[in-house]
Amino acid sequence: MRIGKKIRLERIMDRNTGKTVIIPMDHCVTVGPIAGLEDMPAAINSVVEGGANAIVLHKGIVLAGHRGTGKDVGLIVHLSASTSAGPDPNRKIEVCTVEEALSLGADAVSVHVNIGADSEPEMLADLGETARKCNEWNVPLLAMMYPRGPKIKDDKDVEIVKLAARVGAELGADIVKTNYTGSVDSFREVVKGCPVPVIIAGGSKGNELDCLKKIEDSIEAGGAGVCMGRNSFQHKNPTAFVKAVCRVVHGKARAEDAAKELK
Repeated sequence: MRIGKKIRLERIMDRNTGKTVIIPMDHCVTVGPIAGLEDMPAAINSVVEGGANAIVLHKGIVLAGHRGTGKDVGLIVHLSASTSAGPDPNRKIEVCTVEEALSLGADAVSVHVNIGADSEPEMLADLGETARKCNEWNVPLLAMMYPRGPKIKDDKDVEIVKLAARVGAELGADIVKTNYTGSVDSFREVVKGCPVPVIIAGGSKGNELDCLKKIEDSIEAGGAGVCMGRNSFQHKNPTAFVKAVCRVVHGKARAEDAAKELK
């Protein structure tokens, strides 16, 4: 790995544990200003103070002033977009380039691909081209690989999740984000079949203990962390919850113990 990419990766992954806690905050392009993301500097500060390694933002939020006060955080600029009001919400298009992201101060970029969607070929082409540019500029690439589309009966089925994760690595991603498959043994298959670090998606907001347990199990299976949005920034105390997540990911704490400390 070239030194430029290695240095940037260390801004979004803990150099000691080799794992990461990423908070995606790109939801508003898809569904509008959801709860927890109305005041972006405040929302960002709350998760950064909890120890998040990096955040995911669209370019306009970076331009508007993505940080308020407090310590720094790794910046991943998301290159993909679609809206829930569009003709095909599963079709993600490129709305930012690697070069533009770099000009905004990005440490890494991310791309969203829906495996199984009608527009999968176009999204794969975008992923491949983005990987080429990332290699040219030594920029880490996070590929968000989701099984979504008319052929997908179960988006947590280990076979389709294994495929999605592997496709991300095959086409040049440095980190792959995908769904947790529901058990340590099945997710271990996903990790084993992917030659780059695999992190899990948080999904819709749920019970905090269940959420922490899912993260704990993914780490036991060999996962490299979590990219979790709504469960973090919509929590009644985002800073405390992100601290609990960091204890599980980086400190190898048990979910039950981290949840007790939250109380």
